[in-house]
Amino acid sequence: MSIDRATVAKIASLARIQMSDEELDRMEPELNGILKWVEQLGEVDTSAVEPMTAVIPNTLRLRADVVDADPKTGGSRRDDVLANAPVAEHGFFGVPKVIE
Repeated sequence: MSIDRATVAKIASLARIQMSDEELDRMEPELNGILKWVEQLGEVDTSAVEPMTAVIPNTLRLRADVVDADPKTGGSRRDDVLANAPVAEHGFFGVPKVIE
């Protein structure tokens, strides 16, 4: 595939980029070079390569999902937190009903 000056102008117009004639002429070989490089990548045989999300193996580090019982830092401070709420209902923040 080859890109000509008219195609570069159309791409610039679609991208809402104003380009002078010199800039259009300069971009034509650059875009053609990029397309040649992409075509080279398409020639590489990747049939034996399994899909991956990263080049290094990653595993998620998980922590236990527990409530901290320490009253200074943990989850046993619900009453203290709800004391700041304008409306508390059944141990939760009360919010107005929104229906459109």
